[in-house]
Amino acid sequence: MYIGLDLGTSGLKALLIDDDQKVIAEATAPLTVSRPHPGWSEQSPAGWLAAAADAMDGLAASRSLAGVRGIGLSGQMHGATLLDSAQNVLRPCMLWNDTRAHAEAAAMDAVPIWREITGNIVFPGFTAPKLMWVRNNEPDIISRVAMVLLPKDYLRLWLTGEAVSEMSDAAGTSWLDTGARDWSETLLEATGLDRGFMPSLVEGSQASGTLRRELADRWGMPADVVVAGGGGDNAASAVGVGVVNAGDAFVSLGTSGVLFAASDAYQPDPATAVHTFCHALPETWHQMGVFLAATDALNWYAQLVGSDAATLTGELTGLRPPGRTLFLPYLGGERTPHNDARIRASFTGLEHATDRAAGTAAVLEGVTFAVRDSYDALASTGTRFDRLIAVGGGSRSEYWLRAIATALDMPVQVPVAGDFGGAFGAARLGLMAATGAGAEIATLPEISKVVDPEKGLTAAFAEAHARYRDTYVALKGLS
Repeated sequence: MYIGLDLGTSGLKALLIDDDQKVIAEATAPLTVSRPHPGWSEQSPAGWLAAAADAMDGLAASRSLAGVRGIGLSGQMHGATLLDSAQNVLRPCMLWNDTRAHAEAAAMDAVPIWREITGNIVFPGFTAPKLMWVRNNEPDIISRVAMVLLPKDYLRLWLTGEAVSEMSDAAGTSWLDTGARDWSETLLEATGLDRGFMPSLVEGSQASGTLRRELADRWGMPADVVVAGGGGDNAASAVGVGVVNAGDAFVSLGTSGVLFAASDAYQPDPATAVHTFCHALPETWHQMGVFLAATDALNWYAQLVGSDAATLTGELTGLRPPGRTLFLPYLGGERTPHNDARIRASFTGLEHATDRAAGTAAVLEGVTFAVRDSYDALASTGTRFDRLIAVGGGSRSEYWLRAIATALDMPVQVPVAGDFGGAFGAARLGLMAATGAGAEIATLPEISKVVDPEKGLTAAFAEAHARYRDTYVALKGLS
């Protein structure tokens, strides 16, 4: 048996699979986020350990874990977990959606070497600019920093005693030479660090250590349980849904949204604001466009009109052409393709005919056009899309899927019901590390249906997308 631990922003999930990759048990534990100032988003790393302990205790209480051979890790990316020389946490972790370091990120990104080595823009949410913010604003903290870990890697430290990261998560720090799959000494030095401050690196499917005896005894596991390198949340989810070969892609409609495409070559184009990262498997990379509000935008609108997301989407029947009302879903800024931490969401084209249903359709279309922006950005780098799979809570909306298929003018595949997310991908990586298996076990899920584009509406969606992009240009200076 194999366990996947997925450290998310709102909770931690533990998933147990058997040798045939069938899910046989799961447990979850909640997490909370602190936002003490505008643009700040923090969590206590101690909360991650408590959540992991609770979830694992839950698994162990539900069935015997004596047959577990491997554990894989998936986690929220970009968080800055700062430790002193005794491995004590120095301050709350600054999370992926913390944008306070926007000035530091802009200053770093203005120096060409960052994009040249990492293959990416230095985004405000990435780890390196957060360290520069701490250096500029918390000198008492920075003077005591001895180690910088990503969230799931702090969890690994507790599980194994080893300070290790892996390529897919490390690629989101702005310190990794993404083509060479190694820390860049040049970029570390530019932020006052060196390799001594960083964890060692393994591939996501390789072993990073073994479970500490104390924890193995607590949960009734063998003494030699292997802990895999694992992956950043999106790379692990890609392993879970089988998107590991060039041409395969998925669109995730969760709190935030991702368009993720696997690649067998390193082909960065930072100017597009596309993320070009290492995949969680050796000699594989991936590209993704990230839009910061997907179901988050729908839930925001539902609260605004006093309803819930399922009711609102259920009120929409057949796909219709976009109306005059447009919604820009930039509730907390946007990454791809704008790299704009200051832009905010807006409705335009409101009129007497704009009722609740029209507002719902506009919100779904706004996120759909964000998907189209990411699709265009990835395609411009040469990424191909042979297959697109939809995952995440938003994929339960038939209307939304039809809108995306029509806006992209390509079919969208929907898996059968099941868990193909980060925890499942992490469990697969744990299986690989424990058995020596490779990418061949990361098979695609069974597809329950294919949502085809509505050819009669593709032109209308293309026209509305053009208005959407023009509206961003017109309004960006007003936010």
